[in-house]
Amino acid sequence: MRLARIVIRNFRTFASLDVNVADDLCCVIGENNTGKTAILRAIQICLDNMLPSSFRSLQREDIHSAIDIAEPSQVLIGIELTGFEGRVNEEALVSTWKVAADRARIFYRFRPRPAVREQLASGDIAPGTLTLEDYYWEIRGGGDPAIDLTDITWNDEGIGESVRFADLQSYLLVHLPALRDVENDLRNPRQSPLIRLIEAFEIDAAEQDALIAILDHANQAITNSATIAEIAGAIDARFKEVSGPAFEMDATLGLSAATFRAIIRNLKVILSDLSLTSFEPGRNGLGMNNILYIAILMEYLQRRIALNRSAGQLILIEEPEAHLHPQLQFSLIAALRAIGVQAILTSHSTQVTSQVPLSSIVSLTKREDATIAAGNLALNAALTTPDIADLERYLDATKSALLYARKVMLVEGPAEMFLIPALIEQVYGVKLERLGISVIAIHGVHFDVYAKLFRAGSLEKKCAIVADADMKPSDAEDFDPETDAPDLVALESDFVSTFAGATTFERELVSVGRLPMLIETVRALGAPQILAQMENGHATLTLGGLGLAEETALRVELGRITLNTAKRFGKARFAQIAARYANLASDLPPYIEQAYEWLTE
Repeated sequence: MRLARIVIRNFRTFASLDVNVADDLCCVIGENNTGKTAILRAIQICLDNMLPSSFRSLQREDIHSAIDIAEPSQVLIGIELTGFEGRVNEEALVSTWKVAADRARIFYRFRPRPAVREQLASGDIAPGTLTLEDYYWEIRGGGDPAIDLTDITWNDEGIGESVRFADLQSYLLVHLPALRDVENDLRNPRQSPLIRLIEAFEIDAAEQDALIAILDHANQAITNSATIAEIAGAIDARFKEVSGPAFEMDATLGLSAATFRAIIRNLKVILSDLSLTSFEPGRNGLGMNNILYIAILMEYLQRRIALNRSAGQLILIEEPEAHLHPQLQFSLIAALRAIGVQAILTSHSTQVTSQVPLSSIVSLTKREDATIAAGNLALNAALTTPDIADLERYLDATKSALLYARKVMLVEGPAEMFLIPALIEQVYGVKLERLGISVIAIHGVHFDVYAKLFRAGSLEKKCAIVADADMKPSDAEDFDPETDAPDLVALESDFVSTFAGATTFERELVSVGRLPMLIETVRALGAPQILAQMENGHATLTLGGLGLAEETALRVELGRITLNTAKRFGKARFAQIAARYANLASDLPPYIEQAYEWLTE
């Protein structure tokens, strides 16, 4: 069984959220304060029987700021589940929650209490006078399938069956918060997955008795040690002296009582590597302890499935990348994808998003009016199956940064990616990343695939496409711009705008205000003949006096020289060196300036 849909109304940052979860691994991404943690808490409120009731009785800060609780209203959190048919334990759990074949739902409502609703209906209480104390929560399941979760209002009655916490005891929800103390959790008998795992192995009574006998023998041997006995006697005498005859008690030294529970509570994981042997997790780094904790948890979940005790399992992990080397992040995500238990992650890591399919990603974006847009990217109706395959190949650890940026400038290749941010910083005195703008190179001209991401219900953020005029990749041989390049104008939408130069990027760099940068670039690359040509051209343009045709011809020639030099040394290398001297530039190519102004307007 897996969670298939999440509906939220008026909870924390969400006035309205309705997202589908397509895979067993779901990765929720978004900038800070877009509600990633709120989604996990909402799931806990509906499904976690271990969550204290105090968390279900909402505080004012848990209710969306646009809601006036003085007027009757409600917070609603709904979860739809699927994939349970044919599994006896799971079918039994959701039997009263079903709304369709292989579809069930459970929903939480925080609304005026029954007595308050009756008084509102009778007129004994006037709307506009309610306080938080007039509200209470309830959890129900099922109901009329014709009434969607999004259609349930605060005063709708009789929808669904009441859900008791006892009903949820066979459903296991594990929440790993972002700031987790793994070492302490492994020691805590209430939280340790190690203790749960040991108990799941169901050690028989004979073996338990044998282990208790070993501990009892060790306890007696320690107690009978001459030095330990002497220390115990000294403590006992001093204790009786301090407490006095009226309160005296006997004191001794020894291990805790020899019970099987004491044994499993004191078992510890012992680790070894090439440099150390037999050390406890406390000697480990935080990252490896995180991996150890999740590994023990995964083994426990698999054991629980094998024992046929599970009526569903779900792992909620906040920022699994915490303290992890990038390659460890890859390994962890691969393991979570293979476990066979649904996991919902929140993440800020491009390493994580590069390892999950597009269908796993739910993106949260803060709109200009401060509301939150949410969507499963793969459910974008504009994307075809080949489009999704393309995006999954291209969204590697570098380019998946576009998923996290507040605004995006898409460019063709590394030359633009190296030089445009440096030029904007010089001319405008700002760093693009501080404005939430990321420059992303797609290494081609297939902007149409990326443009489809930026739309309502998907990535609701500005995307400026910055391209050459000819739209022909420098390494393409049989590329025909008329048939193979996308129509840039056709890509424009509420979120996408396109900006094309009159020629190639390198030619566009030629101007009186940018020639000093190009001259120093050529000097650094060690091309004296080209350097002389460019210095002469710059001097001629600076002096003025040329006719329009002569000036145009000179600019064209300087553009040709610049392009040929970039090709000779490599366009990416040329741009990388030019970025070093961007401080000598005084303006931007007009189409890049227009793109920047559109993104920042």
